Amino acid sequence: MELGERYRLEGGVETVIFHSEQTGFTVLELSADGELVTVVGEFAGIAVGETLIVEGVYATHPKYGLQLKADKYERLLPATAAAIASYLSSGAIKGIGPKTAGRLVARFGDETLTVIEQNPARLTEVSGISPKKAEQISNEYRKLFGIRTVMLYLAKIGVPAPFAIKAWKKFGPQAQEIVSQNPYVLCCEEIGVPFETADAAADAAGLAPDSFERIAAGILHVLRHNSMNNGHTCLPEPKLLETAARLVGTDSYHVSDVLEELVARGELVRLDVKGEPFLYVPRYYEAECYIASKLALMRDQRGEGLTPDLEAAISALEQKQGITYAALQREAIVTAVTSPLMILTGGPGTGKTTAISAIIRLLGQMGEKVALAAPTGRAAKRMTELTGVEARTVHRLLEVDFDDGSGVTKFKRGEKNPLPCEAVIIDETSMMDTLLFESLLRAVKFSCRLILVGDPDQLPSVGAGNILSDLIASGKLPVVHLSEIFRQAAKSLIVTNAHAIVSGEDPRLDARDNDFFFLPEQQSARICATAADLCARRLPKSYGFSPMWDIQVIAPTRVGAAGTGELNRVLQQALNPPDERKKEFSSGPQTLREGDKVMQVKNNYDLLWEKEDGEEGLGIFNGDIGVIELINRPSSSIIVRFDEGRRAEYSFDMAGELELAYAITVHKSQGNEYDAVILPLAEGRSRMYYRSLLYTAVTRAKKLLIILGSASAVRTMVQSHKRTRRYANLRFLLGEVCDG
Repeated sequence: MELGERYRLEGGVETVIFHSEQTGFTVLELSADGELVTVVGEFAGIAVGETLIVEGVYATHPKYGLQLKADKYERLLPATAAAIASYLSSGAIKGIGPKTAGRLVARFGDETLTVIEQNPARLTEVSGISPKKAEQISNEYRKLFGIRTVMLYLAKIGVPAPFAIKAWKKFGPQAQEIVSQNPYVLCCEEIGVPFETADAAADAAGLAPDSFERIAAGILHVLRHNSMNNGHTCLPEPKLLETAARLVGTDSYHVSDVLEELVARGELVRLDVKGEPFLYVPRYYEAECYIASKLALMRDQRGEGLTPDLEAAISALEQKQGITYAALQREAIVTAVTSPLMILTGGPGTGKTTAISAIIRLLGQMGEKVALAAPTGRAAKRMTELTGVEARTVHRLLEVDFDDGSGVTKFKRGEKNPLPCEAVIIDETSMMDTLLFESLLRAVKFSCRLILVGDPDQLPSVGAGNILSDLIASGKLPVVHLSEIFRQAAKSLIVTNAHAIVSGEDPRLDARDNDFFFLPEQQSARICATAADLCARRLPKSYGFSPMWDIQVIAPTRVGAAGTGELNRVLQQALNPPDERKKEFSSGPQTLREGDKVMQVKNNYDLLWEKEDGEEGLGIFNGDIGVIELINRPSSSIIVRFDEGRRAEYSFDMAGELELAYAITVHKSQGNEYDAVILPLAEGRSRMYYRSLLYTAVTRAKKLLIILGSASAVRTMVQSHKRTRRYANLRFLLGEVCDG
């Protein structure tokens, strides 16, 4: 058999190794042509004794070996008495165990399943089965094969199996009838079929293009797309009407009528903000309302107040650390330990870390258990290194629960199971999106102290919302902004230029004896070549930096002649060229090679990692950077070593989770710092050339920053202070709650 080629197998289910009721994901052993074949795929209610026809491709799992990954299948009911007995004995149908299965087959033989489905009253002919139990057995059987029917029907109209299971959960036995009448019901949040997929199915079913169902689905699609891809929690009504009308190809008046009906049904929420109507899907409206209410209540909890003992404790800490806190640092420390809620902001060199460390120690002296967290793994690691106290990702802090299956991240920590601590400090809060922040607040007790740390001048979160900036702009919460650049930091051009950029001033580009350099290059090809030479030769020679771990190329965008795609190609050639001793693997447009620097580009909570000392754990997260140690072609696997010696094994079909990371985007660099940063900025205009992106890139560098390219591009970014507006109303809602 050949990996990657399609195969069609027919056989009986011998063993069900694993099955998820939530997603339908199943691992089973199929007896086909006298051999046992491991098959993985989405199946509903599969049981031992069934006969399956499966289609798919073979792949090698790093831990479980050769598997057929099935993307299509048919279920054939057991036809003989022996097969039926095996099937029923496996517990496939609730209420039938091995003994009852034996009696049923002994009584009805090859007709057993027909009797269960069509004539359940006859089941009472078997000893031990009452009329009530007979009806229950028949209902369970019909339910099981109702799911099968729905899966087969949806497969015919191009909808994959996982969506079929969600459709059955939502609609039950009427699922096929409901979907056939209105395929757009599959676009709801609980099922999540893309609008385009449902649109094609509806067109094939003859649903009118101007039907209420189609326009309603289009409106909801626009809102969800903007929250997932553009960072909006809501949209102004005129913008929503215009965009939805363009999507479905009708006039905005018709769309408006449908919108009003959706609001009346509660499928949309309208919020009037100073005379301007905004529309939400309920989930984001409820999240913003919850955040505003919880923060208002926490703010109004009584604080301890400044005491002589606290003053003495701060002075003792100064003496112990051999430092004197600046006035704003001292204000931040006092506010943090005397108030239930505080926001601490400041740019580079303003002493945020010093203030946070003092806060942690004072809270510890007060007997409070403190939890530290950040939105990403690398940001949490950096927080640990700077404070000397262990920090976790927010997801780890809240304990992700994987059993929901709804597509919405659920956490074990919440209102019924709050975090067991008296204070929570969150760093890089600008990276927190609305739904994650809501989840954090639900897990924080009202009596818990909350300290949010971040820099609002950096890029906002990838997800919907603009949490940190909105909380500060509301004016309703205690905020301490550290603005004084300390003497040692003021010697750094990285620091002073970063503050200049934030203020709208051009950074100094003429220095030759500091930590901030500008190298002019006009052509994109020369920019890429110079970046490669800096990484491979000049910086390691002059500063002793490791090309792999100390130097990071950061670019505004993935695309273009000087985007991360082309940069990675050139840098890979310079730093890890083809070598007959190094194995390679092609994954999409990129070639992965042993020795390559790679980044995990999606959260994978189930990926096992191991250390040499035997320690194991689960989870490699979006933004984690590692190096490929081994590509094993016989087992079709890739071994990557990440921070702290964590080794994770990927199958070839998981390679899409990895990207070359010699160059990464500014967005992917958030929350991280590197000894040396190279920032290529090609001549011309780009929608990614704006001030907060330049500021974020500059502040990623600890010891050295080199801007490579065009001085006019730098000036364009500094002058472009138009932030892409994020539609959200947390600021307004917080004001309403606090003033109400």
